[in-house]
Order: sequence, then C-alpha cells, then structure tokens
Amino acid sequence: MKLEEYYPIYLSYHTNLICRLLHVLGNIATIAYVGLCLEWLEGWSLLFLLLTPFIIYPFAWSGHFFFEKNKPAAFTHPIKAKVCDWIMCWHIITGKI
Repeated sequence: MKLEEYYPIYLSYHTNLICRLLHVLGNIATIAYVGLCLEWLEGWSLLFLLLTPFIIYPFAWSGHFFFEKNKPAAFTHPIKAKVCDWIMCWHIITGKI
C-alpha cells in the first residue's frame, strides 16, 4: 500500500482533536529534544539521539488510550505511521486539517 493510500487510514485513527494535539506536542518535544542533544550534550549526543523515536510515544499513546480509545497505527505499520504522523502534524500546524 502506498503512503498516499495509507494516509486517510492513518487519519481515521486520529479523529479526536485532543489526540491530534498531543501528537503535535509530541513532535514539537521531539524536535526540541534533538536540538538539545545537538546543542548541550556534545559527546553523549549520539547516544541520546538513539532515544529520539521514543520521545513522542508518551504523548501519542496517551492520546490514543484516553481519547481515541484505539491502538496506535504504529503497532501495525510503524514506518508509514511515523511518516504520516509528521505529515498530519504539518497539516495541523499549517491549518490544512
């Protein structure tokens, strides 16, 4: 399945506004975390950068558990879900969603 075909399915897992906003906050936290790793941690930054994919999960998964009442798409299609997550966040920030 192509990403263009999967994105509408991904969005169907994210109909709740609070869940979507938690995803945006998680992605912003991820960007901030990477920035801090690159700026302050110097020698340890590469080790800490390995944790980057896990920064968003407390935000996103709490949105699914408490508000959507469904399983995150990352459980079935992790790579596509991550790409769609960034697309969805960009669409929310730019007002497309």
